Amino acid sequence: MKSIFLSGLLLLLSSVVLAQSATSDSFRFAVTADMRFVSGPEKDTIDKYRGVLEALQKVGAGEFMVSPGDIDPPQNVRWSINKYLGINYPWYPVVGNHEEETKEDMTWLRNYNKDGDALPRIVNHGPAGTEETTFSFDFKNAHFVVINEYYDGTCDTCLDGDVSDPLYAWLRDDLQKTTRKYIFIFGHEPAFPQPDSYTFNLRHYGNSLDKYRQHRDRFWNLLEENNVVAYFCGHTHCFSAVVINNVWQIDAAHARGGGDKSSTMPSTFLTVDVFSDKVQATVYRNIDDPKYRYRDYTATFELRKK
Repeated sequence: MKSIFLSGLLLLLSSVVLAQSATSDSFRFAVTADMRFVSGPEKDTIDKYRGVLEALQKVGAGEFMVSPGDIDPPQNVRWSINKYLGINYPWYPVVGNHEEETKEDMTWLRNYNKDGDALPRIVNHGPAGTEETTFSFDFKNAHFVVINEYYDGTCDTCLDGDVSDPLYAWLRDDLQKTTRKYIFIFGHEPAFPQPDSYTFNLRHYGNSLDKYRQHRDRFWNLLEENNVVAYFCGHTHCFSAVVINNVWQIDAAHARGGGDKSSTMPSTFLTVDVFSDKVQATVYRNIDDPKYRYRDYTATFELRKK
């Protein structure tokens, strides 16, 4: 598969489409990942997840946030979001490997989306066994899909990261039903692990979705066939953006501020602006700034989907 590796602070993703109104369909959403153990009332300092949220608030957090995994304990993340972005700001969590191995985390996540009461705009719940942690929702001209990659067909914590046959079948049916212009997929593990765009560190290569390459390739072919704009993931703590067979993979890195003592990857968050004729993703990274202002690394790229 051919790929183009793009790094930096500002990515532009755009599609060739018929001209439409740029106002009625325009909106923004945010992406933060891998902020485990750095949120909540006991970690409420600027060098932790709080700093990410304060910086995000300044640039504009948009309509909602999606977090592709390793968010434990999720109730603490929700506490921090409530404090800095508001109690009515929607947050769509994705199950990561650290949630699936923690009973309390999974109980909270299942209850958070029980019967769709907490999460707005859901149009399709996952198959039996992962109804609360796999789902899709619509917002304006876009369709969003959250998948639980630890689902084996009956249990939502029984795999080590894969797109199983039942999950693939559900995703295929969901994508066939949507009529929205843009499609975004969110899962925890990368399909094609990449080095960090700043440090060039590479983590979890060979033990992410690429561990099961036939399933990985089948999954990626499905995204390409359905003209998916991007697959967002986490897991590696590395930021990268790669185009593989016309589909973006964007690894959101970690949003742990100075709480990521096990690696040198900069703390990161993203905003994504969706317009009638393009999608623009802005990546904010904090490298050397002790005040955690997330202004340290900037680059701009433009790409048009074929």
